[in-house]
This record gives sequence, structure tokens and C-alpha cells, in this order.
Amino acid sequence: MKNHFLINTLSSFFYVGYIPGAPGTWASLLAVMIWLLLPVQSIVVQILIVSFAFLIGIYVSGLSEVNSGIVDPSFIVIDEVAGMWLALLLLPRLPYPHYLTIVLLAFVVFRILDITKIFPINKLEQMSGGFGIMMDDIAAGLLTAISINLIIWVI
Repeated sequence: MKNHFLINTLSSFFYVGYIPGAPGTWASLLAVMIWLLLPVQSIVVQILIVSFAFLIGIYVSGLSEVNSGIVDPSFIVIDEVAGMWLALLLLPRLPYPHYLTIVLLAFVVFRILDITKIFPINKLEQMSGGFGIMMDDIAAGLLTAISINLIIWVI
């Protein structure tokens, strides 16, 4: 039973996934707040954090899916956290307040991509298990970062 508790706690990102209405949006918003408050600005540490969230996410989301008997249940939100963190990792560090502006824009773009599941995100979502649960949000994070960086480059 303890194992189920830990798996459920991590896959729901400390029960944020159980907030009614829009658990993915709440998890993405919490991911942004944590990222902004992260005391460590080392790119190596940030890469490790995103990688750890991704790898743990594959494991716990796959087990949560099996335990619940539901394919990609909405309470699993560690995928949104990892995807949002990937997007933020790949953004340039601009001076304040410009950085907050691009972070807010990244949040909006990420949520749009995660909800609409445009190609190729929709294809990755069809993969099974924890890897499939995680990959569509990782792709949304990557596409978010590419989009925001293109906008910055054009402006």
C-alpha cells in the first residue's frame, strides 16, 4: 500500500492532479512557480531536474495507469510538470521583467499545445504506458520552447 501511495503522490504531483476542473493547468502553473522560485540557476542542475522528472514520470505514470485501470487518467500530471519545465529550461534568460513575460507566454502556449494535441503531439499521445503519457507533454514543451524562441528571434 505504501508503494501505491508514493506512486500516486508523484504521478499526481503531490495531489495537484486531483484539483477539479483543470488539473493539467494547475500542475503547469505550479511548475512555473516552482521554476521561478528555484534557488539554483545552474543549467546543469536544471537539466538534471527536468531529466529526473521525465524519468520518474515514465515510471510512476505507467504504474498509476495500471493501478487505476484508466488509460492516461487526468489525475496524472507529472507529465505537464516535466513538459513545462522542459519549455522553461530552453528559454533564454532575459532581464526582468522580460523573462516573466516570456514565461507567461510559454505557459499559455504550452497549455494550448497540450490541450489541442496538434501533430506530432497527437501521434506521441498514442504510445502506450508511462512513456506515451510523458512524451506528448515533452513534445508540447519542446514545441513551446521552439515557438517562444522564434518569437523572440523575430522581435
